[in-house]
Amino acid sequence: MIDIDYLKRINLDSKPIGQRIVAALLLFPNYRIFAKVDIQIENIDRIPRNENVIFAMNHTDRFNYWPFQYKLWSMKCFPYTAPWVKGKYYRNALLAKGLDLCNAIPVPSMKYLIEEFYRKKFKTRPDSNLYRAIKDAIDGRYEKIEQYPGMAAEAVSAMGEQFVEFISGYYDLIMEGVAALSWKALCEKGLNLIIFPEGTRGTTLGEGRTGLAQVALATEKKIVPVGCNNSDALYTGSLPFAKSGVITYRIGEPLSLDNQLKEFRIEEKFKLLSKESQLKYKKHFEQVTAIVMESINQLLDEKYRRAFTGT
Repeated sequence: MIDIDYLKRINLDSKPIGQRIVAALLLFPNYRIFAKVDIQIENIDRIPRNENVIFAMNHTDRFNYWPFQYKLWSMKCFPYTAPWVKGKYYRNALLAKGLDLCNAIPVPSMKYLIEEFYRKKFKTRPDSNLYRAIKDAIDGRYEKIEQYPGMAAEAVSAMGEQFVEFISGYYDLIMEGVAALSWKALCEKGLNLIIFPEGTRGTTLGEGRTGLAQVALATEKKIVPVGCNNSDALYTGSLPFAKSGVITYRIGEPLSLDNQLKEFRIEEKFKLLSKESQLKYKKHFEQVTAIVMESINQLLDEKYRRAFTGT
């Protein structure tokens, strides 16, 4: 389980051995020998080479950041990366170890934490209806436990009377750990971050979440929009092997606090990925996110674009 201690044990590396092993022993044979994968990066000159940045990419399939990482690795002139990865992928211990070696930063959701604590108690995970009822309780939809739906009341009672208060506070501490790792990657280890602002996979670009905007405004690092096209046609399942074909990444103009994001600069230091910051600077985060998503949208082939535009 991804907990606070797990996050503290993650050791980000400026030259992660896991990424080098995957590139040399998995991706090179896959892309060059067993299949013919043509990776094109349009407008690659827009990626700064003398500073660390945050790549904001659409998320079409499980592996669509791999060809991008591989191409940059093969060019030998860009920093290594640290991608944000969903907490659920760490449920397999072997996969978790591999992700650690590859500089991945786990980002556990509230759903992940609820499911994991529930599993510890009941040896199974809650179904979708029970999860939603527990989440509603955590979100304050009920004033007291007697108002919870039956199964949710039983589950919360079994996990402890203070579970609702505990899980909310624990989530805040987890996000502090994610924030610390993200800061370390960008500001100490000389890495570029890869973040999928949608937070989930989808062929058509979805709504963006504000985590990326918060990191950019806190670290004052540039956001480089990346539109990924056709990776889902090569990575069609859950196995990490691509078919032959062409994957095109289009790089947008970097977004920074010196240009497009200037009006959203936050002069005072704020606690990254915290509830108080999200409440206080909600408008800043949402407007920056809207700009980022529209920038990505313009870099996509028609079938990946969302139907609406604008900020």
